[in-house]
Amino acid sequence: MSKTTIFRARRIITMNPRRPFADHVAVRDGRILGAGSLEELAGWGEWELDERLADKVVMPGMIEGHAHAMEGSVWQDVYVGPYDRRAPDGSIHGGCDSIEAAVARLRAAAEAPDAPETIMAWGFDPIYFDGPRMTRHDLDRVSTTKPVIVVHASFHIVNVNSLVLERAGITGATNVQGIVRDGNGEANGELQGMPARFLVMDAIGRDHFAEMTRETALWNFARSARNAGVTTSTDLANQCPDHAVENLLKVTGEDDYPLRIVPAFLGSAVPAEQGVARVRELVAKSTDKLRFGLVKLISDGSIQGFTARLKWPGYYNGQPNGLWYMDPDEIPKIIATYHAAGLQVHIHTNGDQATETVIDAIEMALRARPDADARFTLQHCQMAHEAHFRRMARLGISANLFANHIYYWGDQHYALTMGPERAERMNATGTALRLGVPFAIHSDAPITPLAPLFTAWCAVNRQTMSGRVLGASECLSVADALRAVTLGAAHTLKLDTELGSIETGKRADFAIFDDDPFDLGGAGLKDVRVWGTALGGRLFPCDGAA
Repeated sequence: MSKTTIFRARRIITMNPRRPFADHVAVRDGRILGAGSLEELAGWGEWELDERLADKVVMPGMIEGHAHAMEGSVWQDVYVGPYDRRAPDGSIHGGCDSIEAAVARLRAAAEAPDAPETIMAWGFDPIYFDGPRMTRHDLDRVSTTKPVIVVHASFHIVNVNSLVLERAGITGATNVQGIVRDGNGEANGELQGMPARFLVMDAIGRDHFAEMTRETALWNFARSARNAGVTTSTDLANQCPDHAVENLLKVTGEDDYPLRIVPAFLGSAVPAEQGVARVRELVAKSTDKLRFGLVKLISDGSIQGFTARLKWPGYYNGQPNGLWYMDPDEIPKIIATYHAAGLQVHIHTNGDQATETVIDAIEMALRARPDADARFTLQHCQMAHEAHFRRMARLGISANLFANHIYYWGDQHYALTMGPERAERMNATGTALRLGVPFAIHSDAPITPLAPLFTAWCAVNRQTMSGRVLGASECLSVADALRAVTLGAAHTLKLDTELGSIETGKRADFAIFDDDPFDLGGAGLKDVRVWGTALGGRLFPCDGAA
């Protein structure tokens, strides 16, 4: 029999309602024997006591139920977002407070002695700035001899210079959804939606799916996760080409890689029957640290980019309705095909029209093939109202709500996109809890920073950047917010028998803190200091952790 290690901690928050707190946890062969007193756990046989966590607070490893491995690869490019961001190595990248500031940063990158052949930037969001939106003319000031591409914070929109339009063969007459045109009918350099974005990336030879699964990028992803107390994360949109899968298997298979990854196959990128066959191939390759089987569909765009699909009366500032990323008439068939194959489907729905359309399709699929544990999950689901949540509860649909949006874009949703009343119901965690809809909360990293404790703070306080509280009735307690980033996320991934709580039989994955989240309370959740993580009982302290 393997020897048992018993970790002593200042406090263990178990997420097990029958034994919510403990001061010792016993681990054998990477799994939890139990949590309780030393006397109780000594009954498991020969043991050794590990005191390294004696002054720490331990919680189940947090689970990021909606992030992207791109969190590890974007740092090779220029950051031009509106607020400061911390990179996986701990360095701070300052924000750009205007289009002019972004152009200046890009020009400096283009003129540097070691400048790459293509100038790529990310994080940009014009909704923060007054005045005209960025055009190709702005980026022509960066370079007319190098391709220049600026990816918006939502990753649903890009701006490009004239050279990129030329190389991609995009003109005002190009018949591709999402090409924004100027007053003369010419392409102005803003391209909305995935088809136009992929057209650009193909033209300049950038393959994000290859880049985000390179060894360096995957290690950056893991460092970001460890620094945030995350032990399991999704990569929630991956076309899973063979080379990407090979890299994922290689890197996650290394003993000292500190993160479990759950990729979701981008099912809306191929015909559904082809997608079913590919996911079945992938499932056979799953390991303890790399779990295939999820399917991701994307129904609409982003609210702050005005590409989400909203029900009447539409956008508060009168912008035209957004984009369907899937033909709404085809959504029922696509969902039904993946469901009939027994695969779990996660669907991106931002606007309330998209949410309602997808719920209708799920109900049709469940009538044709009943499954009480299908666990369809609506990702973001930001504008769902109470009637939607009632239907979700009845149908067994889960939600993964984008709580970070309240802080980062809440003021803009109040004033520009949704208007005051609908903004107060956005990401309605309180309604989900009250009506019994299983839910998680997420960051969508790199769209917003990977930091579940900050996400929990957002769900507890619902404060915008300006300090406005949006929908006080939707605020969660600290306990419910912490459950959402542990057991709640595990439920949406069908991993709640393995992860999400510290109790007998589950994997010994822990988030380890210098502070007690309950001591700091709702106002201080975002300030809890992360010491590191444990994966399968092996400790992974953050760089510089004492």
